[in-house]
Amino acid sequence: MRRLPTRSPFVLIQAHRWIGSFQLMAPFLLGVVAGKLFDNGHFHAIQIFGGATFIFSQVVLADFDHSLLQVFLSQGVGMGIGLGFMFVPTASIPVHHFAKRRGLASGVILSEAAMGSTVFPIMLNHLIPKIGFGPAVRATGYIVLGCIFTGNALMRTRLPPRSQRPNAVAPNMKSFFTDAPYLWAILSNSHFCSVVIYIQIFAAQHSVGSGLAFYSIAIMNASSAFGRVAGNSLGDIYGPLNVHAACTVITGGIIWTVLGIHNAWSLVLVSVLYGIFADKRLAYLLIGVLTLFRRFARAGVGLALISITSLGSAPIQGALLGTRFTWINPVALSGVGFPFPTVLSLIGYSQCLMSSGVICLVIPSLLFVRRNPPR
Repeated sequence: MRRLPTRSPFVLIQAHRWIGSFQLMAPFLLGVVAGKLFDNGHFHAIQIFGGATFIFSQVVLADFDHSLLQVFLSQGVGMGIGLGFMFVPTASIPVHHFAKRRGLASGVILSEAAMGSTVFPIMLNHLIPKIGFGPAVRATGYIVLGCIFTGNALMRTRLPPRSQRPNAVAPNMKSFFTDAPYLWAILSNSHFCSVVIYIQIFAAQHSVGSGLAFYSIAIMNASSAFGRVAGNSLGDIYGPLNVHAACTVITGGIIWTVLGIHNAWSLVLVSVLYGIFADKRLAYLLIGVLTLFRRFARAGVGLALISITSLGSAPIQGALLGTRFTWINPVALSGVGFPFPTVLSLIGYSQCLMSSGVICLVIPSLLFVRRNPPR
């Protein structure tokens, strides 16, 4: 937001959310392409391309003038495309190497993203006042470059490309959209973010303290690292979709507690609880789809289907918040669920509600068990 022109605070908030939302949507939308290339044995090629695109966009962002369009193209589009080619293949690697405890392995991998989301904002917050925006962004770029290089050197695929496997069958895209358990599992994840993304503004408005308000997102991300490991480990025992359902219900309740934040302790408590329970949904989707349906392409298609809500949910929350910051509107949208999955599918574009997602998670579990009864 420091790089945007001088505008009203609400316009800056909305512009920032559109940039972040597009950057969040791109990895999901490109999951189809990345998943297909991963299936065909091009893991390192797409990792190198995605990493180079991300680093280039980050360096260009550091040298741009104060232009909203330029920031959108570099951070939203460029970095989003880079992440799009790296995310699905990296998250799918545990399926190659782990026949058991896939959830735990995936949770460890995804927890590193949470740690990065914790460290980099704090790092930039301290570096920008001292050395300026450009040098600070370039400094983070050097760290990201080292992480990408190290990751590519360490990661290996175990299975041969699909075309070289015995009795390999090309994915039938039509079958994806006629498989009821798969569709219900995807539908339950079309509620990707909530009003808690505005928790910094809420805390600052209610005199919690600007310093602690800034660190609330870092606290949330740090606690999500623990939650991803612990929650995914429970998913190996009780089933990823079942744990996902429980976390969705709990998250729906936590969203309402945002309205009760009035001091430092309540802000920290809400941030920690939300981080632990809310950010596991994506990991459960990947592991659940890859474990139950055993198709990398299905994971990519599923992410592409939920990309629309990833793009629209944050700006819609901001529009409901309004210039008067009426918090009850976005909190109600995020925290109250509708009872029927058909209603959920109709409102999926407008931030499909957290607590209602559990209905859609029970259905795929029952359908899958019915089709594959335990022996």
